[in-house]
Amino acid sequence: MVPRYSRPAMTAIWEPEAKFRIWFEIEAHATEKLGELGVVPESAARALWDWWATNPTIDVAAIDAIEAVTKHDVIAFLTWVAEQVGDEARFMHQGMTSSDVLDTTLAVQLARASDILLADLDELLAAIKRRAQEHKYTPTIGRSHGIHAEPTTFGLKLAQAYAEFDRCKQRMIAARAEIATCAVSGAVGTFANIDPAVEEHVAVRLGLTPEPVSTQVIPRDRHAMFFSVLAVIASSIERLAVEIRHLQRTEVLEAEEYFSPGQKGSSAMPHKRNPVLTENLTGQARVIRGYAVPALENVALWHERDISHSSVERYIGPDATIALDFSLARLTGVIDKLLIYPERMQKNLDRMGGLVHSQRVLLALTQAGVSREDAYRLVQRNAMKVWESDGQLSLLDLLKADPEVSAALSPAELEEKFDLEYHFAQVDRIFERVFG
Repeated sequence: MVPRYSRPAMTAIWEPEAKFRIWFEIEAHATEKLGELGVVPESAARALWDWWATNPTIDVAAIDAIEAVTKHDVIAFLTWVAEQVGDEARFMHQGMTSSDVLDTTLAVQLARASDILLADLDELLAAIKRRAQEHKYTPTIGRSHGIHAEPTTFGLKLAQAYAEFDRCKQRMIAARAEIATCAVSGAVGTFANIDPAVEEHVAVRLGLTPEPVSTQVIPRDRHAMFFSVLAVIASSIERLAVEIRHLQRTEVLEAEEYFSPGQKGSSAMPHKRNPVLTENLTGQARVIRGYAVPALENVALWHERDISHSSVERYIGPDATIALDFSLARLTGVIDKLLIYPERMQKNLDRMGGLVHSQRVLLALTQAGVSREDAYRLVQRNAMKVWESDGQLSLLDLLKADPEVSAALSPAELEEKFDLEYHFAQVDRIFERVFG
């Protein structure tokens, strides 16, 4: 966890004290059900919950000191709780194994992290929607290969981002559901020493679903899918971040990150206004994607279980969720305050002498009886003159002066093919698809 890229609510989920509190709840709920089943005295669970009702401080340092001797984190925790609760604590962990506690806790943490990430996505979607509606009909140039292609609107650029992040939200909902499973099945998952009713009870109390078949551990394909979804969301963040970075280039300057009063862009060059926030998001995405690979490698454990996954998840659980939480919040802020320059967009649209309308002329010629091959040749030979003049020549003027073109299309027909508004006839329909 890097404090610079951490937000308090997400970080709190992964604090040692928060983890130990979940451990206690699992143990206490299990003991409660074991009491109902007559396996242990019902007084055992009452003693645990009575102590818990005092809102005790979890002494992380004391637990760590015990672990330094036992070399086992769950045993250290159970020992410390027993010191606080007294004799009744001996009935904790009946028929359970450490993975029952550890895996179920991780499921709780990832589910809680998912809830924060889903709230982050909702805030981002709201910001994108607001700016998309604001610039629904703001003309701009669409680019393919980084080269001017045909006109679009800045609102459509943002509508695409909205649709993508809405898909991210649906994936996150599915990933949460898949990861939120509970295992309290004992050694190798056979329930030999604990009734499945205990697992069901714990699952209900913690808002989880019982794992259909655990082998002492919850299968790691679930976790692999979860962290893969985080990686996909990070890639979508980077896609929008890279778009903004390109639009902020001096030669383009159609949009840029908000530059606050007193902000400095360079230690050497006072004129600089750099896309540092979106550059940071590109870096964050690289890191988050990197966590998907070890999660995938965790799937193949030996036989019923080993613990090669354990050390990996101590890193990737906190780090991936914290980094994605930060990134989503940062992107929301970037979109919310994004400086957008419609005049520069129009200037860039006009930059290349009308080349962006070449396809309409091509199609009109074919509809006027010219073969596609000849139509392409006629439009391209005039378009290349405009290109090589760096936009100083006008494609419309050249086409009007071309006898082969004018033989098929009148000046008025040609002029109609250079109408910018033509390209925006379906904007409402696309917005309806995206926003409903």
